[in-house]
Amino acid sequence: MASKALPHGDSAGTILGHPKGLFVLFFAEMWERFSYYGMRALLIFYLTKHWLYSDSEAGIIYGAYTALVYITPAIGGYMADKVLGQRKAVAFGAVLLTLGHFFMAFEGEAAAGNEDNPVIYVFWLALALIIVGSGFLKANISVMVGQLYPRTDVRRDGAYTIFYMGINLGAAIGSLLCGYIGETYGWAYGFGLAGIGMLAGLIVFTLGKGVLLGRGEPPKVLAKTREWSMYAIGFGLVAVCWVLIQYQSVVGILLGGFGLLLLAYVIFTAVVKLPAEDRDRIFAALFLITTSIVFWALFEQAGSSLNLFTDRHVDRGAVPASTFQSINAIYIILLAPIFATLWTWMGTKGVEPSSPLKFGLGIVQVGLGFLVLVWGANSVGIDVPTPVIFIFLIYLLHTTGELCLSPVGLSAMNRLAPAHMASLIMGTWFFASATGNFAAGLIAAATGAEGVGEAAGKQVVLDVYGTVGGYAVAIGVGVMLISPLIKKLMHLDTLQDDDAASEAEEVFGDGPEEAAKPAG
Repeated sequence: MASKALPHGDSAGTILGHPKGLFVLFFAEMWERFSYYGMRALLIFYLTKHWLYSDSEAGIIYGAYTALVYITPAIGGYMADKVLGQRKAVAFGAVLLTLGHFFMAFEGEAAAGNEDNPVIYVFWLALALIIVGSGFLKANISVMVGQLYPRTDVRRDGAYTIFYMGINLGAAIGSLLCGYIGETYGWAYGFGLAGIGMLAGLIVFTLGKGVLLGRGEPPKVLAKTREWSMYAIGFGLVAVCWVLIQYQSVVGILLGGFGLLLLAYVIFTAVVKLPAEDRDRIFAALFLITTSIVFWALFEQAGSSLNLFTDRHVDRGAVPASTFQSINAIYIILLAPIFATLWTWMGTKGVEPSSPLKFGLGIVQVGLGFLVLVWGANSVGIDVPTPVIFIFLIYLLHTTGELCLSPVGLSAMNRLAPAHMASLIMGTWFFASATGNFAAGLIAAATGAEGVGEAAGKQVVLDVYGTVGGYAVAIGVGVMLISPLIKKLMHLDTLQDDDAASEAEEVFGDGPEEAAKPAG
C-alpha cells in the first residue's frame, strides 16, 4: 500500500501529462482484458456446441463461473491490503490467469456424457485458475491507478479515462480475434490466442515495475515464508473453485453466506472504527453496491443468452456471433471521452447529475435495451430473423448505461473508502458484480427452451427479456427518486487527501472524475 514517504507519481517521468506508471498498468490491463473477453466471447458456444450442454445448463455454468470471477477480488483485495501489497497480488494473479487460459486450449473430443471425458476436468481446472487469478488482479490493479495520484488530483479523471480505454481496447480486440479464430479454426486456437495475450500482459507488468515507484508494495516488510504461504492459499483457492464450478448450486449458497458476512464486516468496521462522515460514506457506497446488482444481472446476458440469441435468431450474415461481443467495448472507446467531456461541461454549469442519479439512469437504460430488442423482434414477426440493427441498439443502450454506472461506481468506491479499506471496498463492489452475474445465469437459464421449435424458443427468450427489462426500468426510476438522500451521505464537500501533511483543500462534487473508471 502506498505511503506518504513515497516519491510523487510523476518522479519517473510523464507521458501525455500522466505518470509513466499509468501506462504500464494500461498495457497490463489491456492484455488481461484481451484474454478474458476473448475467452468469454467463446465460452457459451464452447459449452453448448463442444461439451453439448443444454442452454439452461450452460447458462448456470456460465453464471457460476462469472460470479466466482467477481467473488474472489474480495479475498484478493483483503490479502493485498494486509500482507502482499497490490503489486505482488497482481503479478501472482497474472501467472494464474496465463496458466488458466493456456489450459483452456486442451479441448478433447466433443461429446455428451462429459463426466466420462477426463479432459472436462482440465477444463474445470482452467476455469478455476482464471477465477482465482482474476481475484488477485482485478481489484488491485484498479487501486494501483489511484495510488499514483493524490485523492484530489485533478488529473485522476483523465487517468481513469486512459485506463478505461486500455480495458476496452483489449476487450474489443480480444472478442474479435479470439472469437473469429475460435469459431472459424477451432476452439483451441481461440483460447490459445487468449493465453498469449495474458502472457504479454504479465511481461509488461513485470518489466514496468520500476516506474510504479513503490506503489502497491507490501504494507510491512514481507518475509519470504509468509509471502509463499499467501501463494499457497491462492492455489488452495484454485482447488476450492475447481470443485465449486462443477457444483454450481453451491455457488448460490456461497454467495448468500459470504455476502452476509462481508456486508456485516464492512458495516461493523464503519460503525465501530470510523468517524461519522467516513461511516456515512461507507453506507452510501453500500447503497451503490447493492443497486448495481440489478444492472449486472441484465448487462451480463451479453455473454450468455444474448450471445446465443444473436447466433440463432438474428440476421447477421456470415459474421460469427461471438465477434458481436466486441460491440460494447467499441462503443465504450467511442463514447467514454464524450461522457467524460459531458460530465465536465455539466459540472461547470452546475447541472451534472449526482453519482446516485447516474446509477438510476444506468439501470433504466439497461432495461430499455431489452425492451427495444423485444419490440424490434416482434415488429418483424416471430418467424423472421431479427434485424441485426437491434443488436447494435441493445448494446448501445447497455453501453450508455454502463458509462453512467460502472465508471461512476468504481470512482465512488475509490473516493469514498478510507485508504486502509480501499481494496476491501473495491472487492465488495466486485462481489456485487458476482451476485449480479449469478442472477444473470439464472435469467439465462430461464431463456432455455430446447425441443419446442425455433419460433417458440425465440418467444420464450423475448418474454423473459420483456419482463426483466420492465422491472429494471421501474427500479432505476426508484433509485433516481431517492438519489438526493444518498448524495448527502457522501459528504463530498469535506473530502480530503489521506496525507495529513497535504495542504490541498480542493473540493470535488460529483465531478468529472467519475466519468471514466474501469469496468469489470
